[in-house]
Amino acid sequence: MKPILFAGALAMTALAAAPSAHADQVAYLVNVTVRPGYNFANADAALGYGYSVCDRVQAKVGYAQLVDEVQRDFGTTDYYQGAYLINQAVNELCPAQIWQLRQSAGGYTLG
Repeated sequence: MKPILFAGALAMTALAAAPSAHADQVAYLVNVTVRPGYNFANADAALGYGYSVCDRVQAKVGYAQLVDEVQRDFGTTDYYQGAYLINQAVNELCPAQIWQLRQSAGGYTLG
């Protein structure tokens, strides 16, 4: 009986200590406003755009299409600039969508 109770207590401790997936707006804002090229009018505009990326990922917009949309929105052909913003938005604003983004990016190649 004691080993079962110990195992249950250990499992509860592990669950309580596990990091939760939550939005970190400050980290997102620092990462997309310090890096040149996005030129958001203000923090609300940056957050609005980031959450729109999250909405598109949740709606299962394909990674290639999403990168193209971000590049078009910011008038750039720089793949990295588009991918960076997408990654920052998903990692910091909607971490629950990381799996979906990874699935849609699977097999993606530049070209």
